Amino acid sequence: MANIQPILVGPQFRIRPLVEADRDNLYIAARDPLIWEQHPALNRHQRNVFDGYFSALVAAGGALAFEERPGSKIIGCSRYYAAPNAPGKWSIGFTFIERRLWGGPANMALKTLMLDHLFITEPRVWFHIGKDNIRSQKSTSKLGAVAASTCHADLLGTGISEEFLTFRLDAATWASVSGR
Repeated sequence: MANIQPILVGPQFRIRPLVEADRDNLYIAARDPLIWEQHPALNRHQRNVFDGYFSALVAAGGALAFEERPGSKIIGCSRYYAAPNAPGKWSIGFTFIERRLWGGPANMALKTLMLDHLFITEPRVWFHIGKDNIRSQKSTSKLGAVAASTCHADLLGTGISEEFLTFRLDAATWASVSGR
């Protein structure tokens, strides 16, 4: 089984477990409404909505803070979680980064750290993306993931089930895409 609360360090970024003390700094990264414009939670940039999301994220487990190096400025987060439509398998989701980092190497660098870690023990990774979140669908496809199905799930344990598009990424495909 994979360690879903690792500390992962690359040349430009560090990933570590998200903790309650990160609430204000992660909100600073999340308060841009354009980050959430294609997301099912369009108003997550509002502090009261973000606070509920943050609490659920930390309580659910597997949440990770993204930090820029050098230093330790929080620039976003992600999460490892059990795939609801593939028992015993792992997913990556709830990922966002500050908009100033869009279009550059940040998403690939951060996902590389997360995927390389998970593929040590897992043959496949799942992603669940809102059907209107075209930006995340495209970035997940760039990783080599392929659309697999849809599922309804309560991914944060809030009692609210939503519909997600499901993408699958196999270790061999990732090795080909990443050159590993």
